Amino acid sequence: MILNADICHRALDARDARFDGLFLVGITTTHVYCRPVCPTRLARHDHRRFFESAAAAELAGFRPCLRCRPELAPGRALIDAVPRLAQVAAHKISAGALNGRGVAALAGELGVSERHLRRALEREIGASPLALAQTHRLLLAKRLLADTPLPVTRVAFASGFQSLRRFNALFRARYRLSPSDLRRAPAPPTRAATSPAPDLVQLTLAYRAPLAWDVLVTVLGRDAWPGVEAVQGARYGRTVRLEGYSGIVLATDAAEHGHLTVGMSPALLPVLMPLLARLRHVFDLDAEPTVVDAHLAQGGLDALVRRRPGVRLPGALDGFEGALRVLLPRRRAGLLVAALGEAVDSGIPELTRLMPSATRVAEAGVARLVRLGVSRRPAEVIVAVARALAAGIIRLEPNSDVAATHRALARIAGMGDRLATAIVMRALCWPDPTKTRSRDSFRAYPSGSSAALSLLRQLESAPCGEPNTRWSPTCRLRHSTVLSPMSTTGPNGMPASSTRTWKVRRSRVRRLSSSPRVGRRYRCRSMKCALTCSSIRPICSVQR
Repeated sequence: MILNADICHRALDARDARFDGLFLVGITTTHVYCRPVCPTRLARHDHRRFFESAAAAELAGFRPCLRCRPELAPGRALIDAVPRLAQVAAHKISAGALNGRGVAALAGELGVSERHLRRALEREIGASPLALAQTHRLLLAKRLLADTPLPVTRVAFASGFQSLRRFNALFRARYRLSPSDLRRAPAPPTRAATSPAPDLVQLTLAYRAPLAWDVLVTVLGRDAWPGVEAVQGARYGRTVRLEGYSGIVLATDAAEHGHLTVGMSPALLPVLMPLLARLRHVFDLDAEPTVVDAHLAQGGLDALVRRRPGVRLPGALDGFEGALRVLLPRRRAGLLVAALGEAVDSGIPELTRLMPSATRVAEAGVARLVRLGVSRRPAEVIVAVARALAAGIIRLEPNSDVAATHRALARIAGMGDRLATAIVMRALCWPDPTKTRSRDSFRAYPSGSSAALSLLRQLESAPCGEPNTRWSPTCRLRHSTVLSPMSTTGPNGMPASSTRTWKVRRSRVRRLSSSPRVGRRYRCRSMKCALTCSSIRPICSVQR
């Protein structure tokens, strides 16, 4: 186990929420397994068994607790200490990689033999690939039965089962009750007051508190593409197309319960399992904020961390979408969506288009993008990435090999190391871009914090090409913290009012270049960082 028994006992005795999702405890007297935060009476130490996964607990003869509901526990981050093969396979299986496919297909996708994949999962997680997939399906079905009024048949197929008979038999064998028996249990408290829309299927996505939802929604709203995404107050909504199914997703925060309330179109139920996995990547819900905040505080950001704990890194719902956000200027996004995005009837005036797919952009070609106002050089890079994705040459998925993907992107003409790094960070949800200069990731993620000017000097101290061990593995997240639009700190750490603009003297700023895509670029000599005119305005005003 990653955690020894003594640590698990102490976390369980304290009901420490920081360990929620990191391990499960099985009670030998009742044969029920629970989360570390379960409110039931604590069992004796000699009546406890600890497991790393729900699949291992169920294979040992334990069934899930109906009170703490292990299926709602937050997941693990991509950088957790699990060997890479088992980690990638487990994440793919949790996203439905074995729904309608065999283990051999997944093993071939990962480049290993079926036997080697099975052996790796059994050694690291304690369950075979099929057992792990069955556990994920059953736990998702349990959520749908408890939280939605969907018929049992729709629940079975939405959970990834290909047969209703197989679903009923496995449910009885594992949980010792039928699906209808679980539905006859007392209904959970209604969430009508927080439901984004009454006609959507309502589910929850748990996370480890704290979560700076206001910061996350502000960043998502700032980067929103017209017609595809919309932010209204504290609610985030967007259109979705996944495996041929399209609909909308609306999300709000229920901080008092420690989860997001997500409403989705019923048309998306056939792809529910991969959709939930992608939404967790979009909102970075598997992060461990206490660990990350402590790491950032040790690096000199303790004041910002205290003011705004739980900052997350917004990911991408689709790999090509993440690449588009890096390569395409936002002022051209509306034209591209209107021209190449498919229309969708969502019932919400702000959500009318789907994000253009890699296939449609590849078919449109460079000339079409140029006619839409995109400069030729970025258009060539965008089309090259789209064609590589459509042909399967490059895979922009959270579980892809980071180094190999970065090399493949950097080989594209006109891409370069900086843009490749930014795409890897966004599309693969990778938080540690220490292979390149930190100033490059600053340029890739310009935002609006006046604290950046006072902190970038110490943040950019690592030589080019050398990892900054002070910040790794949270290099990308420290930019999100420093450049958070909710920050109200001025230069030298002094508090700033919301209306004051910090100024940099003309003598301290040197113009670097000017281009139609990037605009005017300056170098602040005292801060040793490159700034575009779009990132200068929220941070300081340059006296010309």
